[in-house]
Amino acid sequence: MKILFLHQNYPGQFKYLAPELVKLGNDVRALTMSELSKVNMDGVNVIKYKIIKNPAKEQNQYLTELETKLIRAESCLTACQKLKSDGFNPDIIIAHPGWGEAIFIKECWPTAKLGIYCEYYYNYHGGDVGFDLEFQNETYNAETKLRFKNINNWLNIEIADSAISPTDWQAKSFPAYFKSKINVIHDGIDTKICSENKDAFLILNKKGQEFRLKKGDEIVTFINRNLEPYRGFHIFMRALPEILKATPSAKILIIGGAGLSYGFAPDKNIYGFDNWKDLIVHKIFDNLSPEQWDQIFFLGNVNYSNYLNVLQISMVHVYLTYPFVLSWSLLEAMSVGCAIVASDTAPVKEVIEDEQTGMLVNFFDYKLLAKKVADLISSPNKRAELGKLAREHIVNNYDLKTICLPKQVNWVKSLNETKYE
Repeated sequence: MKILFLHQNYPGQFKYLAPELVKLGNDVRALTMSELSKVNMDGVNVIKYKIIKNPAKEQNQYLTELETKLIRAESCLTACQKLKSDGFNPDIIIAHPGWGEAIFIKECWPTAKLGIYCEYYYNYHGGDVGFDLEFQNETYNAETKLRFKNINNWLNIEIADSAISPTDWQAKSFPAYFKSKINVIHDGIDTKICSENKDAFLILNKKGQEFRLKKGDEIVTFINRNLEPYRGFHIFMRALPEILKATPSAKILIIGGAGLSYGFAPDKNIYGFDNWKDLIVHKIFDNLSPEQWDQIFFLGNVNYSNYLNVLQISMVHVYLTYPFVLSWSLLEAMSVGCAIVASDTAPVKEVIEDEQTGMLVNFFDYKLLAKKVADLISSPNKRAELGKLAREHIVNNYDLKTICLPKQVNWVKSLNETKYE
């Protein structure tokens, strides 16, 4: 088959699926805007496209995001028409629709089967919007923007033949009329790579002092792509004074940047800061002594090897999130065998059973979070049991090579059997 992937930041969620389809003898290509993508990635011919025009400088605020997606759709269509003129006509197109690239794809190839990655559909209740009122102020107008944010979803759903979604909760966020087309299959975790390493260690430097941290040390870890409210950074930081009071020798390792992944950036005119990391650190700064701050290590964005080392030496790993898209990092931490304290939010509860594969706590209860973390640090047998069961759960349900990837490949094959309506 001839297969085309569309993803603004290719490979994204397709980093395992696309190469696997190449191994099976298919002609696989990908369109992306990412400057980091190589021309050939594991046999996938990667074509980079550029934006053909800029959004209007002044317009109704609700149209800004939609226009950005339409511009990407036009730009992608131009690149696709070039592919078509060069003789490439895909049997199957697989797209992450989040940035709008697939909106006009059927105009170029009307008979190609389109499979989309259903990551999230915005709802008025039960999701991220309205969950945390502390920062969702009047400048955000989240609820009034929802219908426009979902227009992109509607445009993709209208032309899609089938879909895939990583968790049941994420799939159920989509409209009822489309749910029958969604297959719940996670992206998959490489449990051989994400596994325990008793010899793992990490060397850090702070204020001229070298720290050699290893498994067995009192280490609390917290990992996000960016440090922001959607992933509970503010809650975690508020828990640190109590955690460090109960465990004075603990080291806190925090991975994540100061950028923005989800939601909106803080209004500097209101908060005095234009990024969540600095704002939240500022808010709790005086609650920690200089000595306690010395025990907190902000590692920024790290490479995958160092990221894995951090998980492998973690004594207790904390994962917090709004009811929103589930992070790979949680499942990778479980696969490594971390003892985890996580928020009792959807879809976390799909993968963690309280007191079995981890410990759950109310997202906003930072005092209880601190207590559970401190209790686990002083309970080696409990940590070992939680870590063992967490890994078993991932191996048995989310393993990349034995479970998820075969299901994904079968889903792609099934696209050839779907009837376009």
